[in-house]
Amino acid sequence: MKFSAQENLVPGDGLRKKAQLLEEIGYDGIEIWGREEVGSNINQIKDELSTTKIRVSTICGGHPGDLLSPDIKEREKALEGVIKRLNWANDLGAVGVIMVPTFGSPKVPNLAPLFKSQVELEEKLLVEELKIIAKEAENLDSVVLLEPLNRYETHFIKTLDHARKILEEVASEKVKMMADFFHMSIEEASIKDSVLRNLDYIYHFHLADSNRFAPGRGHTDFSVLKTIKERGYKYYLALECSMGDNPGEELGFTLNYLKRFVD
Repeated sequence: MKFSAQENLVPGDGLRKKAQLLEEIGYDGIEIWGREEVGSNINQIKDELSTTKIRVSTICGGHPGDLLSPDIKEREKALEGVIKRLNWANDLGAVGVIMVPTFGSPKVPNLAPLFKSQVELEEKLLVEELKIIAKEAENLDSVVLLEPLNRYETHFIKTLDHARKILEEVASEKVKMMADFFHMSIEEASIKDSVLRNLDYIYHFHLADSNRFAPGRGHTDFSVLKTIKERGYKYYLALECSMGDNPGEELGFTLNYLKRFVD
């Protein structure tokens, strides 16, 4: 089990200094945003991390388009963008690319009851797209990480069980999911039960407390981390939260707080 933080949460001018601070505090990785310029900066990113033990844990989103758009050009743009970032993740030795299928309300028509509802159409479309991505990823070490959000950010995949339903239909080792404690605090009846029920499919976690501040600053119970460690979870847990006025100190507080559950 390894700890990571999103690059924007870490103080410092440039990736090298951010990595040095993370290493000094005791982190293992850094999650980078999937901006378009990452593709042309792979060697620079490797060089800036080379003097530390910090590695790229994951690439977070950043692809253009919308996988569930009714516009084929938007879907093609999204497919191409995800596959491109998956190759970047492979080159950087990252676990994978975090992908949200769609934000907001449905874009496809509701054809129920004669054919399919919007969600049924979206599920079918996403499964076929993920199969395309999985085929492109056959020779890569990185995976696609499907992220459930909460009801205020998407109408679609909001629970780990729903994500698992999609993954079971895709049936590929190249498509997994991630679990976000903030989204789960809104959508899951029990974070612990949901995580343990779906742990075989989870290759990444995002950490934030109930108020979206750092773990330990709200009322979310993180004790499930002890159980997932005991069950052999070996990937990253990455901070995606607000860090307050002193992020350097908060990074240290948060890591110490989380290690209570896993040491």
